[in-house]
Formats: sequence, structure tokens, C-alpha cells
Amino acid sequence: MFVRKMTPSQSSLFGEIDDLQDLTFIERPIRRSLKTAEEIDKLTVDEDLNDIERAVYLLSSGEDVQRASVIINLPILVRQNPAETFRRVVPKVREVLHVAGADMQLAAAGSFLTVLQDDIVLIQTHTHSILQIVLLNLDHRDTVVSNAWLETLLSAIDALPKDTIRQEILSPLLSKHQLSQSVLARLASCRILGKVVGKFESSIVKKDLLPLIRSLCQDVEYEVRACMCRQLENITRGIGLDHTKVEVLPELVELAQDEASTVRLAAFDTIINLLEMFDSDDRTCVIFPLVKAFCEKCFKGDEAVLASLSFQYGKLCHGLSESFTDEQHLWFLEFYKKLCCLGLQHENGHCESQTYPLELENKYALVRRNCAYNFPAIVLFADPNHFLSELYRTFSSLCHDPEISVRRTAAGGFHEVVKLLGPNVHYIHKELITLLQDDSLEVLDALLNNLQETLELATSRGEGAGPESKQVNIPDLVPALVAAEQKAASSLHWRVHEKLLQCYSCLPRVISGDQIYFRFFQRMFSIITTNNVLPVQREAVRTLCVFLRYNRKQEQRQEIISKIKQELAQGRSYWNRLRYLDLCEITIDLFSKSYFCKHFLIPALELVSDPVANVRYKLCYMLPKLRSVIKATDKHLLQQLEFCVRKLLCREKDKDVVVTLRKTVLELDKMDITEPYHKRHERELLDQKKEKEETLLLEMELLERQQSEAKLAGDKQSEKKQRDSKSGLSGSKGMSGSTSGATSSSSAGKEMRRAKLARSRSLSGHPTTPKMTNPDKSLKVKDSGSCPGSGKSAMLPLNDDNLRPHHFNVASSISPTPSSSSMPVLIRSNTSSSVDHRSNGNKDTQSRKLSVQRKSNSFGMQSGRE
Repeated sequence: MFVRKMTPSQSSLFGEIDDLQDLTFIERPIRRSLKTAEEIDKLTVDEDLNDIERAVYLLSSGEDVQRASVIINLPILVRQNPAETFRRVVPKVREVLHVAGADMQLAAAGSFLTVLQDDIVLIQTHTHSILQIVLLNLDHRDTVVSNAWLETLLSAIDALPKDTIRQEILSPLLSKHQLSQSVLARLASCRILGKVVGKFESSIVKKDLLPLIRSLCQDVEYEVRACMCRQLENITRGIGLDHTKVEVLPELVELAQDEASTVRLAAFDTIINLLEMFDSDDRTCVIFPLVKAFCEKCFKGDEAVLASLSFQYGKLCHGLSESFTDEQHLWFLEFYKKLCCLGLQHENGHCESQTYPLELENKYALVRRNCAYNFPAIVLFADPNHFLSELYRTFSSLCHDPEISVRRTAAGGFHEVVKLLGPNVHYIHKELITLLQDDSLEVLDALLNNLQETLELATSRGEGAGPESKQVNIPDLVPALVAAEQKAASSLHWRVHEKLLQCYSCLPRVISGDQIYFRFFQRMFSIITTNNVLPVQREAVRTLCVFLRYNRKQEQRQEIISKIKQELAQGRSYWNRLRYLDLCEITIDLFSKSYFCKHFLIPALELVSDPVANVRYKLCYMLPKLRSVIKATDKHLLQQLEFCVRKLLCREKDKDVVVTLRKTVLELDKMDITEPYHKRHERELLDQKKEKEETLLLEMELLERQQSEAKLAGDKQSEKKQRDSKSGLSGSKGMSGSTSGATSSSSAGKEMRRAKLARSRSLSGHPTTPKMTNPDKSLKVKDSGSCPGSGKSAMLPLNDDNLRPHHFNVASSISPTPSSSSMPVLIRSNTSSSVDHRSNGNKDTQSRKLSVQRKSNSFGMQSGRE
């Protein structure tokens, strides 16, 4: 009998099977308890003992876990029986802590802090016993434990009375010779002095504490000097302005020139924090030379200190700016520019990193990042009017820095720079496009935090300041936004994508409606129907609704609504139908009731027959909200809603849908009863406000259409005049005479239309919610049948005084030259065409006579409503 040789894979397989078979034969006894009987007996405590006796017993002969439990619950024992606890339990805790481990020491530090901060049990004798334990453990050999006890003491100082601090803390501290103490003890003394100095008067501090403070400032260990230097801020505020110049400033000057960089850095930070405490002479004669020498020394080779200097530089410049001469001001500005380029070389207008060791390169990158963080403060320091000549190249360098962290920091503060530049914001349009197109999503994410504010400020100001500044277009803004969205969509960072879509809701205030329609609408549909992340889909739905809300062309709106119904409400995927219901929730908040009922309600109710239970479930959940938008006078829609509910009650078989439907029916029955009158009235006023805005959008579309027709007619007239002037026929005089009459009549109609269309000049603004006025005061345009080129449908809102607080400013008598509005308006104009107005006095008079008349009975034309 021959045995066939097994392959390696087979041998491994059989080996695993053998192991499994071995495991089936091995029966190991399973312990039903984590403790043996002996251990349980050792941990068992007599039930007849009270809490105090049990605590004493466990601290004396219990296990470590039992002792730790007693120490943790010590505050509870103190509250229940403070006298017996301090007499019997606390001494035992003190004995246990001598041999306790780090965990028990940390637990004791937290428990004693709780006891010290408890006002009920804060008795002088008890405080003395606790503070003795805390001070005794400050010198623990474990640094972590020692710092924990120190933090306990520092936190307890705020709750302790002044006399207790003097007797229990300061007396032992002052009686000890500092050099004989360990470094940890001297470091603790520095922090204790900085904490208690605010508890006493300046005279006591000067008499009792300043000698010890000077001694610690001149300690042989640089760690002690640095620690004491950082406490000088609190000490200075404790002794007041009078003693600061004489007592503290000389110590700071000496520490700022210390041989250890850590001490110099501590002195520098303290000086910056105390700039307000020094007078102008000290700043000019002492602080400025000291800081200048410090900066120069750091720049030459102290990179560790340079990072802290760059972080504090903005605060330093503002603290000293009032005392600067022009030369000193220029020196600090130039030094900042050097810091921004540290570790970089500029070639052909681009920033490239020089070759340095990795550690040094990281330090230089940190310095540039801190400079980017302080850039808005430096813009204010240098004066925004001098930005182009002084700081533009530096800002461009930070936005193009090879390090991602630097560009991310610059993007995070971009909106602050935009605010400071004001009308000169166009200086940094290129940098905005650069950051939007950055290769790193981290940079884009930082820019998105305030992108809406940035875009609105960047596009709402021109080169001139004041109310005459016009909307400006940023070159390549739309392609940059599109590219940013595609980059975010192709990445795995869906939160960045969601944030970007949320920022898109400001685009109606930034770019024209045609740009939004042709570049963003289709993309929103694509995200809604193809993206796999639900928050991104819902944000795309919301953005789509905002775009639709402020689109001013009826043809585009109808096409968008039709596409919404086809691809979402009637979509093949139930996921798309769910998104349609999300869209309905959003449109209820954005649009008026009549607009929603006309375009979105019926497709939503038709989903009652949807084959997917999730869709019907969401529809049941939304029924009360759908009922709230149907007016009581609209019987047809109410009947359809009731039919929808009855159909669900009769046919629904899904359990979850049935449960939700029953709750919804009860809620529908109580809607008209439970809602207070004032809330219903407020909702009606808000709906009237939305309806007026929608009417204005229709009227602005009509105005723009008439404006374009008038311009086209004017172009034809000018072409005809040019042809007539070139013709050399003998009958030109007669022809020109007959043409002049027609021209005069058409010019009168054109002037009248120009007067009407003057309103559309100011209709370029923000889609903000206008203020509420009396809804009964609405406007109607009187039909002017004598106006050539205009029909009865050419109705405009007239009551300027009523409309002024709503949407735009119009002069009481329409001027041939449209005035710019300083008030928030409904939406910016989608067209950039303008009609040239002549300054002929007769035509001005004629335009005033032909101007539209005011009425206060109706808001707008009825035929213009959707």
C-alpha cells in the first residue's frame, strides 16, 4: 500500500482540522467565580459594622481595592459624619498613603480637593489636618503624584480663607531655605506664590513675598527661573502699577537676557502679557529695545523661541503700536515679512522650500503657520489702505506656501482679511480662487467655514467705497466653485462636500441666475440621484430649493419643477421619491402656501400608492405638515388630502406605517383646536410676506423683459437712422419728416418704459427676509392704454413708501438715473444690460407725467401670479 504525498495546502488544511479535533477532546474546568473561597472570606466584612467602622477596618486590614474604595468615598463620609470621619478615618488614610501606590495617591488627591471645596464641612481644625496631608505629599518621589497633589493645593487656595492660607501654606513656605529644597519643591513654591499673591494686599506681597520671589528668579536651575518668570504676571497684577516698574521690570529685563532659551521665552511671553501695565516711556525706552534684541537673536539661530515669537507677534505689535515711531513701526513690519518667508526661496514668483534637515524644516513651517494666523492683526497694524504696497506679496506667499498647514491657516483667516480690506477686497480675488482650487481638501475645508461671508463681501464691493460701489464679478469664480465641488465629491470626505453644498446657498447673492441655472442646477440633480451619502443628498436638495426660490425666469423655474417631478416624485428609485418628500419639507419653509400647493402638493399626495413602505411611512409622517399649508378656503385640496388618508386607512398593511398613520390621524384632528391663535396669525403673516416676494420676482422678470425689448427697439432705431443718413436719395427730407413723427411718439413710450424700468436697477441684492408690514396695504398698477409698446399686463408695484422697508429703495418721483439702494433687497439682477438715459429736461418732465400711479389696495397684478 502506497501513501500519496500531500501538497502543502492539503497538509496545512489537515493540520487545522487536527487542531480543532484536539480542542474538542480538551475539557478545561471553567471557574464560575473570579475569586476563590479563601479570597472571598478575606474580602468579606461584617454586616453589623456602620460606615465609619467599616472604613477603619478596611483601611487597617483590607485589600488595596477596598482601601481605594474607602478613599474615593471619603467626601461622602465627611458629609454624613464629619467629626468621626476626621477623628478616626482621616488618620488611617494618612497612614495608608505612606505606602500607597500611584493610583491610590491620585484618588486621595481628588477626594481631599472635594472635601476642601465643600463649604459645609470647611472647619478650621479639619482644614488643618487635610492641608498637612496635602503638603506632606507634595514631595512625593513620583512626579505625576507630586503634580496631582500640587494641583489639589492650588485649586483649594481659591476656596480657603486668607488666614488659613497664611498659617498653613505661606508660613511653612517662607520658613524653609529654598536652596536646601529639591527642584520639584522649588517649582511648587513658584506656582504657589503665583497663586496666593492675589489673596493679599500689595503691601504684604512687597514685604513678605518679594524677597522669596527675587530669590527664585535668580535660582541656579533654569527650570525654576523659567517657572518663576511665568508667575510674574500674576504677581505684577497683585502688587499694582506703582511697584511694577521698580520691583518687576528689572527682573524681567534680566530674565529676558538669560543664557537659557526657555527662560528668555518665558520672559518674552510675560512681557507681552504685561504690556498694558507699562507706561509709554517704559515701552519706548525699555521694552522696545529689549524686544528688538530678542527678535534679532531668535532670527539668527534660536528656532525654538522663534516659533513662540511668531505666535505672539500680532499681540506684541498691537501692544506697542501706540508708542512706535515710524521707523520702529517699519522695522516690526519688515521683520514680520522675514518671518513669513523663513525657510523659503522665491523663484519666478513661486515659493519653494529650501533644503533643510527635517526637524528644522518643521520648525520653519510652524513659524510661517503662526504668521498666517497673525496676518489679520498685522493688516490692522500696517493699515488696510497700505495693503497692496506693504502686505500683498506676503499674503500671496502664505496662500501659495508649499506647506498645507500654512495654507490651511491662511484660508481659515481669509474672511477676516476680507473684512479689513473693505472696498479694496478686489486685491485678493486671485488668492480666493487659488485657495478654492487648492490640491488639499484641508485647505478647502478651512475656507468653507466662512465662505458665504467671504463671497458676499468679495462680490458686494467695487473699487470705490460708499453706497455707489457696485456688484463686482470675480474672474474664474464659477469654474473654481465647480472644481471645488467635484474635488470634494470625488474624495471620501463627505462632510467637506456637505459643507460646500451648504455654502452654495449664498450663490443667488453672488452670481447671476443664468450662471446658477446652467452651471449648478444639473449638478444638484446629479448629486441627489447618484450620491450615496444621505446628508450630502439632503444638503443638495436644500441648495436646489434655494436656487429655485430665487430664480427669476419663469421658463427656467417651470423646467426645474418639471424635472423635479419627473426625476424625484416619479423616479424609478424609491430613494429619489424619498428625496422628493425631503424637498417638500424644505419648500414648505421657503415658499408660500399657494406656491407649494400649486407645484408640489399633488405629486406628494400621489405617493400614497407607492409600492415601497418606507415612502408611505414618510408620507404619513408628513401629513400634518402638508395639511398646514392648505388654506381653509381650498376645499378641493382638503378633499384630496382626506382621500389620501382614507386610502391609507383602508389599504395599508405594513405595521409601522399603520402605527404612524394612527398617530397622524389623531394629530390631524387636533391641529385646528390645539394651535394658539397668535401662532396661526404669525404664520399667516409670514406666508403673506413670502407671497409678496414671489410676486416681486415675477414683476422683476417682466421688467427685465421689457427692458431688453426697449433696448432692442432702440438698437433698431439707431440702425435705421444710420441707414437713412447714408442714403443720398432725393426724397430723404420727406422720409425723415415722416419718420420724426413716429420717432417722437415711440420715444415718449420708451421714456415712459424707462421710468417704469428704473425700479429694476435697485432690485439687485440679497435674498433676505424683508420686514413685516401691514398685509392689507398692497399695490396695483394702473393700466396705461396710451403707452405704446405696453399692454395691460405691464403692472408694477407702486407704493414706494411701503416697499422701501421691504425690498428696495426708490425715489418718490422716478428719476431717469437709477439711484443705488443702501437697503437689503430681494435678489440681485440677473442681467447686466442698462438703458442709457438722457438729461433732457423735457423728457424728464414727460417721464414724470407718464410714471406709474400709486395705489394701496392690491400688491401686484393677479395675472402675474403663478
